[in-house]
Amino acid sequence: MFSIIRAPFFAISLSLLSAAAYGVPGTIAFTGARIIDGTEMPAIENGVLISIDGRITSVGPAASVTIPDDAEIVDLQGKTIIPGLINTHGHVGQVLGLESGHYDRGNVLRQLALYARYGITMVNSLGDDEYEGFQIRNDLNPYSLNYSRLMVAGPVLAPATIEQAVRAVNGVADQNADFIKIRVDDNLGRTAKMPSEIYQTIADESQERGIPLAVHAYNLEDAKATLAAGADFIAHSVRDQEVDQEFIDALIDNQVCYTPTLTREVSTFVYESEPEFFSDPFFTQEVDAEIMTTLRSPERQTRVRNSETAQHYKNHALPMAMRNLKTLADAGVNVVMGTDSGPAARFQGYFEHLEMRMMVDAGMSPLEVIRSATSVAAQCLGLEELGTLEEGKWADIVVLDRNPLDDIDNTKSLSDVWIAGNRVPRN
Repeated sequence: MFSIIRAPFFAISLSLLSAAAYGVPGTIAFTGARIIDGTEMPAIENGVLISIDGRITSVGPAASVTIPDDAEIVDLQGKTIIPGLINTHGHVGQVLGLESGHYDRGNVLRQLALYARYGITMVNSLGDDEYEGFQIRNDLNPYSLNYSRLMVAGPVLAPATIEQAVRAVNGVADQNADFIKIRVDDNLGRTAKMPSEIYQTIADESQERGIPLAVHAYNLEDAKATLAAGADFIAHSVRDQEVDQEFIDALIDNQVCYTPTLTREVSTFVYESEPEFFSDPFFTQEVDAEIMTTLRSPERQTRVRNSETAQHYKNHALPMAMRNLKTLADAGVNVVMGTDSGPAARFQGYFEHLEMRMMVDAGMSPLEVIRSATSVAAQCLGLEELGTLEEGKWADIVVLDRNPLDDIDNTKSLSDVWIAGNRVPRN
């Protein structure tokens, strides 16, 4: 079983690069802000954070931090800064508008820029990743980066035999994938479920190759079985029944992270009528109006209202997922923010903020949710240089006009995003 502090190829490659080889952002002093650093420590009021060449060199109260003479001053008086947000389960590159099949370099970069404008500075893309995604991940320049960082898993594996399973894992492993991804789910009885001997083989091969295994599951029984087989990451909520102590113990004992992806459930039924977020400027500032027009179609809305599957997710799966999230968070399980955003009508960037709202609604505190999207997420993904605003970490910073500890919706008061000391361009 993998430790949650495993450092993937991506994280290792960053540490080997020298600032001297790149154009670097220089010295920046972020002053006057409330600093929520992603740890369990109280917020720092009137804080100062110093970034040199994209890395944090000092952070603390203004009275205890010396600002270098050559620093560019970024005055954030009255604002709050938090670490860059990490989506532990997203998808990048396939969808354009509401259509799949558009995977290319330009679409991957467009979506990473969109994530970044919403303060999502790292995306773990768990499936459907193609050559261009691996190339972008491999070629990332951490010193001039102004779009979201990327991890990739390659295709979602669905081998039919043990021999195919071995070949599939090694094929993805040979590309230095950050995760192996499988589905152990029958789509509410509509498809065949992956046999246990297949996912056991995949788990064994993943362990042999040193790549963590992420599992899409729905049922508690399947989640337990894949944990026993060696799964390292539960990529969706348990939605068929309430979790039990056996499952909790397995997650904690094996240091396995759990991402609820509540907005995945929302996306299955919310377009039965016009969603409230269609009137949210934080949403409409980035969405194509034609997409909203399509989703407003009476015919489309009727189909969703009449869909037994959509109504099951609305009336059973989502309430169960939220109850289970509260139980697991209270038990000390490593819950991490993830959305499954990226497929059509699962809106990248916005859905991450909606997810955090729903996590609070399920019973987590705003600080717990922020940590689930920063320090805990980074630890889960093995990203030792991300996730907190501490000395030595990359200066991935989200600037907010209001305090999210007062109301998690204040993450939507986003005014600026910095990745490795580089300001993310706004639309």
